[in-house]
Amino acid sequence: MALVQTPDPELGAPAPDFRLPATSGGHLSLAGCRGPKGLLVMFICNHCPYVKAILDRLLADCRDIQAAGVGVVAISSNDARAYPEDSFERMRELANTAGFPFPYLYDEDQSVARAYGAVCTPDFFGYDADLNLRFRGRLDAAHRAARQPGQARELVDAMVEIARTGTTVVPQYPSMGCSLKWKD
Repeated sequence: MALVQTPDPELGAPAPDFRLPATSGGHLSLAGCRGPKGLLVMFICNHCPYVKAILDRLLADCRDIQAAGVGVVAISSNDARAYPEDSFERMRELANTAGFPFPYLYDEDQSVARAYGAVCTPDFFGYDADLNLRFRGRLDAAHRAARQPGQARELVDAMVEIARTGTTVVPQYPSMGCSLKWKD
């Protein structure tokens, strides 16, 4: 497991388009995932200990983000041959078992992860209503530990502010997690 941090964001950059298979069936595009006030694109996977550690609070936070009018989508881009737990079938199982409130898409050829510049799991990209990047940062300061009472919900705070104003002043700290598992 290689630990990496996300690079500095290119705020204002447009969201790259995509069309990927969804664990719920069919295919979804960027347009089909956006909400009226923005979009959160997150790169996650099934096997990453960082994602596993935050999954319950990530699901709760995403529900709050969606309630603000922001669409949410999760994408797995890992090499499933090398990491079978990240296969499409296992993604479907996790989405159903955990009750994902957002689509979970499979980027088998890894082109979407490359287009976004994703480097780790989890990796969060927050877009405004015009699909321009306004936030790239971590879920919160707790990382793999439990969030403490009173601790900022950085991703939620940023995305709710983006939904309300089109931008955010929430500090953006790099996300940290396992490196994406690229194909040879």
